[in-house]
Amino acid sequence: MAARAGEYELQYEFQRFWLSRSYSRSTVCRLLIDRAEYGGWELDRLRLLPDGRRRVTMRRQIIRAVRTL
Repeated sequence: MAARAGEYELQYEFQRFWLSRSYSRSTVCRLLIDRAEYGGWELDRLRLLPDGRRRVTMRRQIIRAVRTL
């Protein structure tokens, strides 16, 4: 489906990383809050693995500049 003038498809960039099991829940929470607040990221997915590691996927919207002239 083609976008009409003034409409655009949302696009995201993703960042994936692993966190060790040695980090406490509150430390992980603080880290994710800081990334969201200062970097514009939002939590897309967090998976707690059986060995205690966390696999984190964060995303943020890509905002493309549109020519006005």
